[in-house]
Amino acid sequence: MTTYRKISQTGLLLALSAAAVAGSLTVGGTGVARADEGGGVAWRACAQAGGPEGQECGELEVPLDYRKPGGKQVTLAVSRVRSERPEARRGVLLMIPGGPGGSGVQALARKGKALQAEMDGAYDIVSFDPRGVGGSTTASCGLDADDRYMASLRSWPGADGGIGANVDRSRRMAEACEENGGAVLRSFTSANEVRDIERFRQALGEEKLSAWGSSYGTYIGAVYAQKYPNRTDRWVLDSSGDPDHTRVEQGWMANTSRAMEDRFPDFAAWAADPARDAEGDGLRLGEHAHDVRELYLELAARLDREPKESTTEGNPLTGGMLRQAFLNGLYSDASFPQLARLVRAAQDPAATPVLSPDLAQPLRDEDVTVMVAVICNDVRWSTSVSGYARATKADRARYPLTAGMPQNVLPCAFWKSDPVEKPTRITDEGPSNVLMIQSLRDPSTPYFGALKMREALGDRARLVSVDQGGHGMYLGNGNACGNSKVTTFLKTGERPERDVYCAS
Repeated sequence: MTTYRKISQTGLLLALSAAAVAGSLTVGGTGVARADEGGGVAWRACAQAGGPEGQECGELEVPLDYRKPGGKQVTLAVSRVRSERPEARRGVLLMIPGGPGGSGVQALARKGKALQAEMDGAYDIVSFDPRGVGGSTTASCGLDADDRYMASLRSWPGADGGIGANVDRSRRMAEACEENGGAVLRSFTSANEVRDIERFRQALGEEKLSAWGSSYGTYIGAVYAQKYPNRTDRWVLDSSGDPDHTRVEQGWMANTSRAMEDRFPDFAAWAADPARDAEGDGLRLGEHAHDVRELYLELAARLDREPKESTTEGNPLTGGMLRQAFLNGLYSDASFPQLARLVRAAQDPAATPVLSPDLAQPLRDEDVTVMVAVICNDVRWSTSVSGYARATKADRARYPLTAGMPQNVLPCAFWKSDPVEKPTRITDEGPSNVLMIQSLRDPSTPYFGALKMREALGDRARLVSVDQGGHGMYLGNGNACGNSKVTTFLKTGERPERDVYCAS
């Protein structure tokens, strides 16, 4: 499970995004609310500094339980930026946030201006906070602060590979969610997010939607296109995971091991480049890339045994925290210097490591709640603690960079309620109007998983493969070639006749 930069690409028990950090923010509104061509949504001005001019926000009520459409409602925070050239407008482009836990309202504030420039008035650009996120109706599990740190939410095994502490935390979190979450928490599912998008389309009065889904948002976009194929216009899936309907989030989590192995060499080559010496910043970590890898593994193991005091009192740098910093930082090459500085500070007996905000502070209870709930509500997880222990041990040996975490236990193993419906199977049935874009070395949604999405969609899709590392390609970590393919498709409908490759 965003995918837009800021700590935060999207939720992140799954490495699909640390999007929940951004999801905790809301866009403040000013101005007079008005109902107009937005299908009864009362829009108000909510532009932010650095964001697109004219951004508006509103609320949309949707059923808590779609089996009881006339029953209790929950509220979605929705947002839009209208086309600045009405004569050029051809429809609505929906930004589908990553996560689970990413805020679409904030994504629009961050990316809306760049997207406006690319689209040149072709669309009203809209997005929303999924239920449980930001300004939408939320729930709370009442989790202890110690259980809400990112490096705790990820089940990093103990120094000896043991998972006892992970089991205890997972059981504790599941019990708290059962006691405090209620019906609202149980409604946090991918299937309901797809239904909520369809209600949003209806409220906007649009016959069809175009979309740009990123990270976890690609899965939501793919399910929407499967459920409502005749409501899709031009559909972009940016950084896709394996859509295997029998595993869903379990598969995404497990794939992180190999994804890190694919991506880490980019950092290692950068950190071993003699150019680091020429720059005089002390960030060259080894003579060769394999030296950097060994340094990282040895340092993480030492920090497992002996955590080092950080600048955040009471929150030392642990091996799991170092690994988590790399999982987050490898989303973009721009984070390489920060990662190298963290390694240097961890090595230096006289230095005190500085923790990034996503590691230094616990996440909001509401943000953790929606991440955990979607993951656990979507599909049934194994309840075998011994099975998790065996899988963690094997994964730890095969993929040492992630130390067994991707196969470790989560609160889903102790979840009290079964999924209310089966996940959707993605197929090649539907219009041929999907364009995928994907990094060859994505640390979160690896290329081999995206190929599974491509295979499932068949002739419905074309794939743009970008020869570089990182997560989130369009208007983010991508390049001119990849950006132009997506922009041309969204503006003109012109799509490559076959899958294409973009060099770095």
